Parts: sequence; C-alpha cells; structure tokens
Amino acid sequence: MNTRSSRGAAKSSGRRARKAAPRARRTKFDASEYVRIVPLYAGKPSMTLRDLVRGDRGDPFEGLLAPVVRSAKLTYRGGALLESVEVFAIFWGKQWAASPSAKTLIAKINQFFADILGSALIDQLAEYNVSGKKIGHGRFTSSKVIAANAPTSSVSDSQIRTRLAQWIRGGIVPKNNKNSLYYVYLDPAIVSVMGGSKSCQNYCGYHNNAGTVYYAVMPYPGCTGCLGGVNAIDALTATSSHELCEAITDPVPGQGWYDDANGEIGDICAWTFKRVLGWNVQLEWSNAQNKCV
Repeated sequence: MNTRSSRGAAKSSGRRARKAAPRARRTKFDASEYVRIVPLYAGKPSMTLRDLVRGDRGDPFEGLLAPVVRSAKLTYRGGALLESVEVFAIFWGKQWAASPSAKTLIAKINQFFADILGSALIDQLAEYNVSGKKIGHGRFTSSKVIAANAPTSSVSDSQIRTRLAQWIRGGIVPKNNKNSLYYVYLDPAIVSVMGGSKSCQNYCGYHNNAGTVYYAVMPYPGCTGCLGGVNAIDALTATSSHELCEAITDPVPGQGWYDDANGEIGDICAWTFKRVLGWNVQLEWSNAQNKCV
C-alpha cells in the first residue's frame, strides 16, 4: 500500500475491536505517509484519506471497526510503472544468518518471490497498462544477507536510503535499473521509523523511492497488529505482496495509479487474503471489476 499502501499498516477480513486511546495521545501522521504503508491489522478506517490527513476524525489505526470500501477508482497520474519488475531481497541484520530457522525463513521468502513474480497475481495488474507501458511478469534476481552496520534498535527511512545507495555504489547489491525493486527485511525487534510513524505502532511495511531507486521496507511482524491472525511467513508474504503490487503500479507514491480517497491498489484491500501457488497474498483492487480480487 503506500504509506499510505503505503505506507501504513494493514486491514483484514477478520476484524477485532480494541479500546481506543485517549484523543490526546493519538499519533499524528504526515500526509505523505498514507500513500505508501501497509496499515496495522485493525479494520479499515471509516473515513477517507483526506479525513485521515486532516486528523479531524480520530486515529484511523486505533482498532475501531469500520465498513469495507464499497467502491474506489484508481486513476493514472502519469508517473512511472514497473513493467517487468526485478526484485532483489536484502536481509539486513545480524540475526538472519545466525540460526537455521532464520535461514529457512530466508529460503521461503526467496521462493515466494521466484514463484509469485510469474503468477496470476502479476497477470491481474495488466488492466493498469497505459500507452507505452505494459505490465508483465517480473523476476527474482537474488538475495543477500548484510550484517555490516546493522541497526540494533531502530532505523529510519533516511538511514535505509543512505545504506541502499552505498550498497548499490559498492556493488554489494545489483546495479539499479528502471525495473529494480529492492526489498529490505529487518531483524526481529528492530523498529522501522518513517516520518512520524513506527512499525508495529502505526504500520507493518512500506514502499518508497529515492529518485529512481525503488524500495520496500519489511519490518519483522513481531506484534499482533502485523501478524493479522496468521503465522510469520504468511504475514510477511501478504505484506510483501501488498507492497509489490503497489510498487509496480505506483513506484513513486501518488504519481502512478492512485485514488485520492482510498490510496493505492493494496490499501483499498489491506488484510484480505487469497492463496496463489500456495502462498498467502493480499487481494488487490480491480477497477475493471470494482472489487478486491
């Protein structure tokens, strides 16, 4: 979703209410953050994106139940699309190579991308083709565990952008091209910070861009709000698929396919799932069918 999807947190078909925090303690969000996030598992907000940005109807992620979006309309804003996305996964932290279970999880995420980038999930995005830009299957290029300079407690979006630029310049990760999409998976217990928001408090993942470098940040789902009632690998693949489809159709948040009231293609359907080739993925909005598919 953008932080919006994107970037925020996530929504679900199985909803549970939680007690709202006192108004004085509610988190304030920067308007741009709504475009790129996966929101927390707490049900869809009962207000439009504009209402959320104005902040005049309460905290959208406090756990209150809200109705599902009945209709939305993504419109193309003239920006880039990732026509044949090339995913490279970065596992940044000291824990990823430290245990057999971590290595198993890496192998599963790698296989998820290898399978899903040539699947029906990508096929359904073809309805968002525009003149001169045709969305097709992508490919998983590889992954790398990077322990150097790993965060120990939290990491900001600006720090990730800086490291990613260094990794690209140093040849530690593949050179960037117009279809590159870098995923940065963080160690368990590392807090991601973007603007005025934090992972597991306000969102579960996000995608962003630094010029023509497109990337997604995936904190480990170590909280109920980011597990959404499923296990860790299913939560990770769902969140990853959310940001994948958003990054393909709106790599520069708000400049590709976007809905002013509801956000990106994944935001409208956050925390609603299906299985594709055995993997848990999120439903995505279809203009053609006027529903999440």
